[in-house]
Amino acid sequence: MTDDESERAPDAERNRDAADDHDPRPAADEPVPDPADDAADDHQFSAGQGFGEPEGFDLDPPELSVDPSEVDPVDSRAVADLLDERQLGAGDVDAEELVDVGLNYLRINRYEQATETLERAARFADDESTEQEAWVNKGAAHAELEEYDEAIGAHQEALRIDDRSEHAASAETNLASALWEAGRSEQALEHAERAVEIDARFPQAWFNRGFFLLERGLASEALDAFDNAIRLGFRNAEVIEEKARALEETGEDEKAEELAAEARELREEAEEELVRDRQRA
Repeated sequence: MTDDESERAPDAERNRDAADDHDPRPAADEPVPDPADDAADDHQFSAGQGFGEPEGFDLDPPELSVDPSEVDPVDSRAVADLLDERQLGAGDVDAEELVDVGLNYLRINRYEQATETLERAARFADDESTEQEAWVNKGAAHAELEEYDEAIGAHQEALRIDDRSEHAASAETNLASALWEAGRSEQALEHAERAVEIDARFPQAWFNRGFFLLERGLASEALDAFDNAIRLGFRNAEVIEEKARALEETGEDEKAEELAAEARELREEAEEELVRDRQRA
């Protein structure tokens, strides 16, 4: 491995719904769902159970009956203020639409607005699935802000609602990442294991499991987990780097060097694509 490798971190994701993508995003469900870019730098959330490409983003969705003349279009708090519980009743809000608004805030890196919007979505939701989805993505937004205690609380609330649902694997995966960031590594592995048990076809869960196993020095078991993640379509620079590190730990230096070179190429390609996207914007 080279000196210029990024600081390692487990992956998390944004969750949209199980049919979209299941990154494993999270990111991140993204989240978080990479589906994942480099989790070490960006904590991609969502590919997980989905977080596909949104159809569009409008600060004034028709369901909210917002008068554009009364809202400054650059006021980042407009949606959250208009949705205060003291002003609207549950029947006045489409919670699923509000989750979409929160996901779009996540997509444009406006994480504080995302946490506010998704909390309101959870409170206005009249079904457990929408409420749970809102909590999962609120946790992902807090993780992006490095508010790990709040992220842990949001994911725990999601699991309190239903710990075997379509969103549960994403909640467990993101909870594992937040626990690890908060220094609670033993609990992190436990939740990574639960995520795999809930959904054995969730690649981000396998990646996190491999990451935590490798951190404990269990390189052979970690390799199996990384291979499962890759077979399920989760192949990016970070996954390849971690697999290379595991190979190095098991004495397979030649294979490790080959994968390290591949990881550098993938990272360079991702950086070039980011530059092109910014030029097009």
